[in-house]
Amino acid sequence: MKSTSRNQKKKSPFGGKILIVLLITLVVIGGGAGYYYWSKARDEKAAQTTIDTYITALKKQDYSAMSKVVSEKSLKDIGYTKDTMTKRYETVYGGVGVGKLKVSNVQVDPTKEKQQYAISYDIEMETSLGKLDKQSYSTTMNKVDGDYQIDWTTQLIFPDLEPNDKISLTSTVGERGDILAVDGSPLATEGKGWDAGIHPAALGEGNEKETNLKKISDTFDVSVEQLEKVLAADWVTADSFVPFKVVNDGETPEVPGVLYQEKTMRTYPLNEAAAHLIGYVGEATAEDIEKNPTLQTGDVIGKSGLEATFNDRLSGQKGGRIVINDETDTLKKVLQETDVENGEDITLTINADLQKAAYDQLNGEQGSAVLMDPTDGSLLALVSTPSYDANLMTAGISSKDYQKYADDKNSPFLARYAAGYAPGSTFKTITGAIGLDSGVTTPEKTHKINGLKWQKDSSWGDHFIVRVADTPEVNLESAYVHSDNIYFAQEALEIGQKKYEEGLSKFIFGEDLKLPIAMNEAQISNDGKLDSESLLADTAYGQGQLLMSPIQQAVSYTPFVNDGKLIYPKLTSDQEVAEPKMAITADAATTIKNDLIQVVENPEGSAHSLASINQKLAAKTGTAETQDAENADEEAATNGFLLTFDAENNSYLMVAMIEGKSSGDVVTTMKPVLEQMESLLK
Repeated sequence: MKSTSRNQKKKSPFGGKILIVLLITLVVIGGGAGYYYWSKARDEKAAQTTIDTYITALKKQDYSAMSKVVSEKSLKDIGYTKDTMTKRYETVYGGVGVGKLKVSNVQVDPTKEKQQYAISYDIEMETSLGKLDKQSYSTTMNKVDGDYQIDWTTQLIFPDLEPNDKISLTSTVGERGDILAVDGSPLATEGKGWDAGIHPAALGEGNEKETNLKKISDTFDVSVEQLEKVLAADWVTADSFVPFKVVNDGETPEVPGVLYQEKTMRTYPLNEAAAHLIGYVGEATAEDIEKNPTLQTGDVIGKSGLEATFNDRLSGQKGGRIVINDETDTLKKVLQETDVENGEDITLTINADLQKAAYDQLNGEQGSAVLMDPTDGSLLALVSTPSYDANLMTAGISSKDYQKYADDKNSPFLARYAAGYAPGSTFKTITGAIGLDSGVTTPEKTHKINGLKWQKDSSWGDHFIVRVADTPEVNLESAYVHSDNIYFAQEALEIGQKKYEEGLSKFIFGEDLKLPIAMNEAQISNDGKLDSESLLADTAYGQGQLLMSPIQQAVSYTPFVNDGKLIYPKLTSDQEVAEPKMAITADAATTIKNDLIQVVENPEGSAHSLASINQKLAAKTGTAETQDAENADEEAATNGFLLTFDAENNSYLMVAMIEGKSSGDVVTTMKPVLEQMESLLK
């Protein structure tokens, strides 16, 4: 029989129920807390999305996108709509030229108010007067209909700007800097021009007026319709001066009904002779202002050439101030005030006399001439022909005159000194040097060659290499004198692809020469390799897929003046250039230089006509084919080249080119420039 302790207690029926209630309570509390934190995180994310949208749009100055996350109530409180907010930004920021806007230090913090955040951020910006002091902004953001919206006021444009305040900009433009030749003579400067304008009262009436308008039209090459259009403007009265064209000094003929008013304008003393290099200026267009909001209507900027490249340096800094005035036009705050600064003068390495002489000598041919000091890289002349009237472009060229240039098949806007061409036989200088340094080529080595054309074997199909002189035995010197394509092709095949490409890599292929000139990099082939025997052979004498601008050619030939050292080019007196590099050995450079002297001095040399000049010259000519002939009997189009340099004093190196001509034509054309070189370089 079992016994039971008197101390054992009976279990309560409520214990389990209390535990269940406790657990349920904890679950409810935990769920509530979880929901709270989840809801809070969701709100924070929504708030962050709104501020991110606003700040991104602000950086882009996309005011319409900004308005989409702005509270309509806050706008209504100050009498604005989303549309008027957008327009106010455009008017204020556009009026003072706000650009390059940077937003920083964005802070988003919850306030004591439910579903509200305090926002603050800083903005750095530039205006037409330069960099504005950092501006600090603050506002709030509230949840409206499930979305967070920014509370907007005009103080988010500028911190002190009230809805009825006005922004005012007054500015003075400094003088544009000059572009100068190496001797200080101007290549771009402020000069005198004239506004040609009609005095309506002096035109007469009826037939007399028609006759006078026709005479004005013929004299100034402006259509009668255009003249009638400017006369029909609302502001024109009988005694008005109605400008219709800007003309240069000295181009002011007496014509009934026409008066002139003097004006200051950008002028180019060398005009066409340096137009591609110097470029021209013009008034900023709507497109220019869209790209750079700090510009304003009426601002004069560089449109092409060095005028465009160096525009910031040449333009200097506007002077003036930006102020906030209240609705009674009383000054409230000066936002920005700057002193006017004139633009910087920029001195080039260009010799103005040499530039003009080379331009005149090319006489409108489709050609170019590059002259440089091969010892320090200074570019002495960069000439391209045919050219265009830079003074006319600045004065305001008519659409008719511009179209004449644009439609000209000779491409007068093309800067040929920076365009890529097959260099032709001038490139044999590099092939010979690579061969000498590789040990494959020697001065004594000869090739026995029969006939005027050759191919390695039948695997080349119908591809042959052609030469101009049937010389049975050819060494390095005679190969230069007679410009023998077959000799250099055979040498390149012996050197082989790998060593030949290694030799080319020591020059400037694939390099940016860091000049303030638009120019593609020089190439040895379309894919950077010479992976077929025929391409390697063609490259050796300057054909194949080689592309080099005349500037790049000139730079590549400097080692033959400098004991193998390649000198990088410079165009401004203050330009930093890369250190010279050894492209070939001094021995190879000397050997090639002596052979190039023979190209001039040997009666059979292709540049022998230069021997009559009272200078010791070295030269190499080249006639590069530009397209394959359709059949064997048809001659391919050619470009003629001349490389020549002062072989005694190393004072200059020239690469000249004429499209559609032979090298002999280039020698004849440029000889007069070489004859006066001594006086031109003084």
